[in-house]
Amino acid sequence: MGHMRRRLIVIGIALASVLSVGTIGFIWIEHYPVFEAFYMTLTTVTTVGYGEIRGLSHSGRVFNSFLILFGVTTIFLAVGAMTQTIIELELNQFFGKRRVKNMIDKLEGHIILCGFGRVGRGAAEELRKAGAPFVVIDKNDERVERAIKAGMLAVLADAGRDETLRDVGIERAKGLIATLSSDADNLFVVLSAKTLNPNLQLSVRIAEEGSEQKMRRAGANFVFAPYDSTGHRMAQAMLKPHVLQFLDFTTQEGVDVEIEQVRVTDQCHFAGRTLGDVDVQYKSGVVILAIRKASGEMLFNPSPEVKMSAGDHLIAMGDASNLQKLGQLLVGTVQA
Repeated sequence: MGHMRRRLIVIGIALASVLSVGTIGFIWIEHYPVFEAFYMTLTTVTTVGYGEIRGLSHSGRVFNSFLILFGVTTIFLAVGAMTQTIIELELNQFFGKRRVKNMIDKLEGHIILCGFGRVGRGAAEELRKAGAPFVVIDKNDERVERAIKAGMLAVLADAGRDETLRDVGIERAKGLIATLSSDADNLFVVLSAKTLNPNLQLSVRIAEEGSEQKMRRAGANFVFAPYDSTGHRMAQAMLKPHVLQFLDFTTQEGVDVEIEQVRVTDQCHFAGRTLGDVDVQYKSGVVILAIRKASGEMLFNPSPEVKMSAGDHLIAMGDASNLQKLGQLLVGTVQA
């Protein structure tokens, strides 16, 4: 797009230069009024050929001859360049949409991000940091272009339309994040998404407190109020600054400490055994903060006597390599 924009700028400058030089020339040589000088230049370079407004002197005809040679040539080149630019834009849009569609068709277990405003951009950065596949939907072309320039997969469309959600592979998606500007738009997206894929995990942003229950009744799994969350964190900064700094520590760039959830699979050799039996912390070099049981119960700071079962999720903290090792242990790719 950059070279096309530069090309259009050059075309505009060339046309303006020809018209300006012709107008000034007729004013200076033939003493035409400004409008008549401009009109004479325009009819000359466009080869309309209405004839001379007034009889030209010898000097005027010499000047007009050069204006015809250079002006008409410039006009033809400009028309050709503009035609080429338009064709290239059409082809780029066609092949660009086709490439995006092919990439979306290959996605499996991805996340659909509806809206690329401030909240949406934050969610997109976190997804990209985690290496999760996702696609952005927004009906604002500037936001879509911004997402594409950032190297993200994005489409210009209305997220509230069923056709749009189908086009981005909602049947194969793992989850959907709705960060549109209004609660009504987000609610409509949630209803549509849950209808198309009942197993979809839905995370929704709300602006009004009264919208939370509506979102949950519509099928949203997680509901967030950014303003309430910000107020809560600001109060925590005053009341418990060290706790807040510890939580922020795991999100700082350059710090190789993360909090991750790891699922115990049916193939895991540790299913049915206790944390103490397999000494998970020793084998993986991570800290087990909690266990989310398959029943939904959350066990904080679990003791070594707690048994792991298939379907449980371990909430662990450590560096990326050790968390990866823990994942390998719990999916059964590493023997005890």
